[in-house]
Amino acid sequence: MSSSRWPRLRELGLVAIGSACLWGATPLERPGIAAQAAPAAQATESRVSADELMRVVGELASPRYEGRQTGTPGGRAARAFVRDAFAGLGLDPAGTSGFEQPFQFTHASGRGRTEYAGANLVGAMKGTTATARTIVMTAHYDHLGVRNGQAYPGADDNASGVAALLAIARYVKAHPLRHPVLFVALDAEELGLAGAKAFIANSPRPIGDLALNVNVDMVSRNDRNEIYAAGTHHYPWVRPVIEDVQRRAAVSIRFGHDRPGTGADDWTLLSDHGAFHQAGVPFVYCGVEDHADYHKPTDTADRIDPAFFRRTVETVLEAVIALDEAIERR
Repeated sequence: MSSSRWPRLRELGLVAIGSACLWGATPLERPGIAAQAAPAAQATESRVSADELMRVVGELASPRYEGRQTGTPGGRAARAFVRDAFAGLGLDPAGTSGFEQPFQFTHASGRGRTEYAGANLVGAMKGTTATARTIVMTAHYDHLGVRNGQAYPGADDNASGVAALLAIARYVKAHPLRHPVLFVALDAEELGLAGAKAFIANSPRPIGDLALNVNVDMVSRNDRNEIYAAGTHHYPWVRPVIEDVQRRAAVSIRFGHDRPGTGADDWTLLSDHGAFHQAGVPFVYCGVEDHADYHKPTDTADRIDPAFFRRTVETVLEAVIALDEAIERR
């Protein structure tokens, strides 16, 4: 997730209000967050490989990619890895020039204004209903790069989301949804959601044809076996669908982090789903709360619990399947 959760809120034009007291509370004490029932004892049969999830994370978080900062050799190498994975899965390019959607932007920070060249990767999959609108599933592949000579691997943030994106694409390829799906690996999330904004500005589908954005960002680490599904405050029809998924999920799904007026506790605009929300596209964001290694050089693959990671991706997959069925019943 973007570092705007904490020190860089100002760079997105947001203000953190009262975050210390909110984050110091337990989940049950935080405003607007409802505790969910304990996970079902028997989860759905595994459709996701923990070994494959960890292989992807281990690759993207390796020294070869130098923290995957936008516009760097490491960032371009990560883009090539994901592009090849899209092709290997049999996704169709959404544009006429292949999977890549290049864009340029200027990012202002305390170090001044910097010009960047980034690229999103967009793969398409047909649905079984020809007239259905499109689901867009997103995960950003960039991270913080090298700072003061030290690489920031970004295993959880957000190599884990990219691994989840690929795993779900693999399943959906074999078991098509009703709705067509765009699988989008976004660049430059850490630089003000620039990739998501570029996608919205140059969407291969009309914005009115986008039914839902499912954004996965940080899904591999949590010592309480829980993940948040944010966005239901804005789009209440999503909540009963996710509550039903909880009955057969092996992780606890919590709601919250999406209420206006709660400062840094409100994640509505703090990851790529924010650009979709501002364009009027409903979203559900799946991600964990910050951990001790968030945005640090210690966010490495060896600190991930593969079993939790697999359970979380299974849960997100189940949610995508359920939402695909629910969209037309809204």
